[in-house]
Amino acid sequence: MIKDITLGQYFPGKSIVHKLDPRVKVLLTLFNIVFIFIAGNFSSLGLMSVYTVAAMLFSGVPFNRYLRSTRGVIFVILFTAVLNLFYGGGAVLVQWGFLQITAGGVRNAIFIAVRIIVLILMSAVLTYTTSPTQLTDALERLMKPLKIFHIKVHEIAMMMTIALRFVPTLLEETDKIISAQKARGADLESGGLISRVKALIPILIPLFVSSFRRAYDLAMAMECRCYNGGKGRTKMKILHIAVKDIIISVITVLIGVGVILLNIFVTEMFL
Repeated sequence: MIKDITLGQYFPGKSIVHKLDPRVKVLLTLFNIVFIFIAGNFSSLGLMSVYTVAAMLFSGVPFNRYLRSTRGVIFVILFTAVLNLFYGGGAVLVQWGFLQITAGGVRNAIFIAVRIIVLILMSAVLTYTTSPTQLTDALERLMKPLKIFHIKVHEIAMMMTIALRFVPTLLEETDKIISAQKARGADLESGGLISRVKALIPILIPLFVSSFRRAYDLAMAMECRCYNGGKGRTKMKILHIAVKDIIISVITVLIGVGVILLNIFVTEMFL
């Protein structure tokens, strides 16, 4: 399960998605997430799903990596889908006392499950095709207007990117600690809920110690390199909006317009 979490992992490549301006990718990802929630029927959600699959294909990242990003949260997807089985009208399919599963509930469950999967895959396209350095530059440029309120934009962007960058490192460290505890005879899988929670204590303590040690080493390394924030710093790579960024942005906006039109003119709602 630990290895299935792909948050913060970057897959190097030379695809058209990799070459997009990181600012454009961040904005388009936020735009798509909003319209995934706006989608109110299967037709509009299907349009967003097709767009997401197209982005995955053009990213050049193997599909098995995207599948790994969904396996890490499969429990959340199933739990949410099961809850939605009991909400909705229509013909009653199954009756258990006061609980009943209707045709509308099945549609709800499928709709919500697909929505969550599309959200995860869309976010994975951004993290797989954008390096932590590019994300830092993009976030700093996008939050630049906040400087008029004396907000330290560079420091905030740096902290967010460092946190994202160390997610795979911490997951790898957690996997090593679990393997080490199992080699010493620790039982982490049997017993009830309370027993499993208690079994996590020998994992969490060394993980916290290792995390603080890594943070201290990183801070010391940055101080030794005379890092003093974003004031007066120059950029090695200057970001430029290219024609391909404009074309992709126009296509994405058209997809959003299509979602709105499908919501209006297609009467079959998921509720």
